[in-house]
Amino acid sequence: MGLIASLARPGGNITGISFFNPELSAKRLELLKETVPRTRQVAVLLNPENLINGPILQAMDITARSMKIKLQKFEVRGSNEFENAFSVMTKRRVDGVTIVEDPMLNNNARAIAALAAKKQTPSTGGLEFAEAGGLMAYGVNIPELWRRSAVFIDKILKGTKPADLPVEQPTKFELVINIKTAKQIGLTIPQSVLFRADKVIK
Repeated sequence: MGLIASLARPGGNITGISFFNPELSAKRLELLKETVPRTRQVAVLLNPENLINGPILQAMDITARSMKIKLQKFEVRGSNEFENAFSVMTKRRVDGVTIVEDPMLNNNARAIAALAAKKQTPSTGGLEFAEAGGLMAYGVNIPELWRRSAVFIDKILKGTKPADLPVEQPTKFELVINIKTAKQIGLTIPQSVLFRADKVIK
């Protein structure tokens, strides 16, 4: 998005922590395919008003083409549009749905997970998504990132210029599987995926 010059030397008046959103979204697609091998068409639920969608969709498209998966975008601006989006997904016979991380979508994770389960659609998203009832989630520990941000604030308040603080990248990623949801939609999670899960919700 051009906000910084580089991770090591951000320049200007901005620094912080990267969420790895494009890469995480692509990885979720890989995990969905590994969990449901028959996957050929995947719905991408996103908020069109989020500027990060461009890089995310680009990363997902590269991964999708390598796995011979067709992506279908479903844009929603609010919770009142979820029901219609999932109805269209059903008509188009998508094999799964991945939720692009976004404040509005994150806040409605439980409603989205419930609709995906109701439509018998395997679903994936950020870490809080599996906790909310989604099939699986892969991502970084957001509360831990908030704690790291306090370190930046402390240094800046003590006089360090943001331009001199490298942008940090998370090093720990977690995979969460919701077995309860898997049973609800009649899906058996492959052992190869279960063995790699950091948390299994039963």
